[in-house]
Amino acid sequence: MSTNPTPFRPPNIVERAFNRTFGFFVGLGFGPDYSYLVEVRGRKSGRLFSTPVNLLALNGKSFLVAPRGQTQWVKNAEAAGHVTLGRGQTQLNFRLILVPDSQKPEILKTYLDQFAFAVQKFFPVPSGSSVDAFKAIAANYPVFELVPSEYAP
Repeated sequence: MSTNPTPFRPPNIVERAFNRTFGFFVGLGFGPDYSYLVEVRGRKSGRLFSTPVNLLALNGKSFLVAPRGQTQWVKNAEAAGHVTLGRGQTQLNFRLILVPDSQKPEILKTYLDQFAFAVQKFFPVPSGSSVDAFKAIAANYPVFELVPSEYAP
């Protein structure tokens, strides 16, 4: 089993269709409580982009994990330093803190254990693995801590 996934795994046509459909319903306020649309401005175009994400709550903090690696939303979020999470009529603004690799293993383990049905295919270790199993792969998965903010795009 390889511990070095590609830096970014693009969605195939079925996954793109599912993400658009699921994102549409999340935007209307339907879906699991942890599902949101992350909205961020394009770092080059300035356009507002959105994609569905799973919000992880751990130890009283909120985290966004990018199971596909360095996606466009990740690059845009890193450039902007903030995102908006939307769900139905709710819009929550957050400042981002990039989590260092040394602090990611527990977050990645919890994320995979909680959302394995949707994200297991992006991880080279199975859900239920020990925290130590995530140390070697932590650098491949961007993780952001979300801090509430007054920013509005």
